[in-house]
Amino acid sequence: MIDRKLIKNIDSGLIMIVLILFMISLVIISSATHVMQEGLTRQVKVQTVAFCLGIIAVAIIFFFDYNTFGEFYTWIYGLSILMLLLVYVPGVGKIQAGARSWINLGPVDFQPSELVKILFVLSFAKFLENKQQNINTFKGLISVAAFAAPPLVLILKEPDLGTAMVLSIIIIGMLFVAELDYKIIGMGLLAGIISMPLAYKFMAPHQRIRIDAFLNPSDPTLPGNYHVIQSKIAIGSGQLFGKGLYQGTQNNFNFLPVQETDFIYAVLGEEFGFVGGAFVLIMYFMFLYRMIRIAKMAKDTYGALIVTGITSMFAFQIFENIGMTMGVMPVTGVTLSFLSYGGSSIVTNMIALGIVLNVGMRRMKIKF
Repeated sequence: MIDRKLIKNIDSGLIMIVLILFMISLVIISSATHVMQEGLTRQVKVQTVAFCLGIIAVAIIFFFDYNTFGEFYTWIYGLSILMLLLVYVPGVGKIQAGARSWINLGPVDFQPSELVKILFVLSFAKFLENKQQNINTFKGLISVAAFAAPPLVLILKEPDLGTAMVLSIIIIGMLFVAELDYKIIGMGLLAGIISMPLAYKFMAPHQRIRIDAFLNPSDPTLPGNYHVIQSKIAIGSGQLFGKGLYQGTQNNFNFLPVQETDFIYAVLGEEFGFVGGAFVLIMYFMFLYRMIRIAKMAKDTYGALIVTGITSMFAFQIFENIGMTMGVMPVTGVTLSFLSYGGSSIVTNMIALGIVLNVGMRRMKIKF
């Protein structure tokens, strides 16, 4: 049984925000999949089942002190590498949208990299806690690079640029909290920017096309630009209050591609307008704020690093997805946390939420 004192420390506000986002998700996915014409769709059913599984996962996580994960961080790290390698096993791995990022589990497909993001945070947080005293030395930096490189390279090889970008932001956020010298972080970011032209040459053809499309937004012949153009039309046509639920023309006439996943925010903007879009942004702001507060109140460095990694993950995914629907970020396939359709995504998000709540409920008591 969980100590009642711990239950009292659970951030009920954070839970309420996620419940609100999930309810909005079901409504928008039902519109994006045309339930008025098709009836209750598979996507709505899968999203509901995935969320229920996520609730069960959160409940299970509550029973474990998060420091238990730190005790087995090397095993967790090894498991994450193994999961990324499974996509190359014949009969197990599956190619979708040009990327070998999926595992065939019969009735459903699972994307290992979604869960690997969480496993990496749990293992990398302990690694950084152990190396914190030497993190600003040359030897410390080499060890950090050696730890972070394998999962990052495997994800890039799939190729899954979107998830690789998320993992990179997670690493930067955690290194910042681990007190890596700001000059080193700055030099690393500068080196990354300078190396972009070289990295472009090594990208997969479909990834280079997406970059070309982002740099030439007015060219509708470039793949990806059509998506963004239709998305901006949908959001703009929603004006202040939107066209109304199930009344979005860009959505109903299928001008808007992958509207239940990548461009779910465009459906929201068209049908609920600026007011609906702004409400969701406020929910996300409160969501991230409460997690930052939990990180600050964590009883140890390990807990603070875990929450920082997860907060960095959510923050980038939210910014990247909404940004690409408005044309200010390249199209990468990063879904909108708790809103976009996706069983793997919603379960992973719920697991991440459970871990954050776990750190928060075991925080130190504040004495005045």
